[in-house]
Formats: sequence, structure tokens, C-alpha cells
Amino acid sequence: MQIGKEQVEYLARLSGIELDEAEKETFSRQLLRIIGYVEQIGDLDLSGVPPTAHTQDLTNVMREDECRPGLPQDAALAMAPDRQGDYFRVPKVIKSE
Repeated sequence: MQIGKEQVEYLARLSGIELDEAEKETFSRQLLRIIGYVEQIGDLDLSGVPPTAHTQDLTNVMREDECRPGLPQDAALAMAPDRQGDYFRVPKVIKSE
């Protein structure tokens, strides 16, 4: 397989990067080596290896979704850097024209 200048330029355009001629040559050689390594997988006997999405067994570490009481209003407002009555006071973010 050959990785030509056109393929490298196409990948550079997709990536949004600019490459000079020396970089195009370097990337062409590097991509060819990477593809060679990937092609080596085809030489392996993988008949007893099940398809996997991850190399390790992963489990969901999130807790069950359950209703619990929220933070009381007084406790939340006590942590506010600025408050106005029973509300958080925040800077104005919408500019009027």
C-alpha cells in the first residue's frame, strides 16, 4: 500500500492543519508504518477471541437514580457570595441595546 501526497493533504484538510512539503513526506512515511502495524492483525489467529469494545471489564460506577431530599434553601443561600433576600444575586449577563 502507498500513502501518497494527495491522501496526506486530504487528511490535513480534514484535520484543519497546514503542512509543508517536508511534513507531508514525514507523515506519509509514518502513516504507512501505522497501517503496516494494523495489517499485522490480519496474520493472527483470532478465532477464539470474542469481539470486545474494551480491553477491560467495565461496570457502571454510578449510583442508582433515586429521589433524595435536596439542600435546604437557607443552607444553599448561606454559601452564596452575594444574595438578595431569598435569591442568589448574580451579575447581569444580557446586554440591552
